[in-house]
Amino acid sequence: MKTVISLFDRFDQLDTAMNRWLVAHSIALLRISLGLIFLGFGLLKFFPGISPIEDLATRTTTILTFGVLSGRSAMDFVAGLESIIGICFISGRFLRVGVWLMAAQMIGAISPLVIFPGELFPGPLHAPSLAAQYIIKDIILVAAGMVIASTWTGARIVAQPQSFRSALGKRVPKVQRSVRQLEATI
Repeated sequence: MKTVISLFDRFDQLDTAMNRWLVAHSIALLRISLGLIFLGFGLLKFFPGISPIEDLATRTTTILTFGVLSGRSAMDFVAGLESIIGICFISGRFLRVGVWLMAAQMIGAISPLVIFPGELFPGPLHAPSLAAQYIIKDIILVAAGMVIASTWTGARIVAQPQSFRSALGKRVPKVQRSVRQLEATI
């Protein structure tokens, strides 16, 4: 029995060390990986015929810009926008600009769900097409962008280590506000 307890204690130490590492590095890793995704997909759109969403993105951009941008110029606009967002996120420079651009881009990226619902949810039971699934996954990108945006005003993850055993049955803790924010709401 002592061996099991000892192994559990060692695992608990490993778990706590991993948590400390995650607290120190996860936001930066999220920002950089999000930047790589935007830069990668943006660069693909500069080359005709490579992006699987090219036709849909071009048609959507044409509609959203009231025809000001169409055809190749619409795709180049989207490619440039995504590349700039990616560079802002990867470098950490002009991050606020990058997040605002991302918010605008995400509105455009998700809008085909409203503009072309028959095309994106065809067939029996209105199951999403591959293009619709490609767009729906953007919900995760929006959530990641929100986490990164929260760091503008100094939001940080703070380690409050708990033993693995004591945290097993608990729900995810709520975000704690600073004393000043709590006083402002009273």
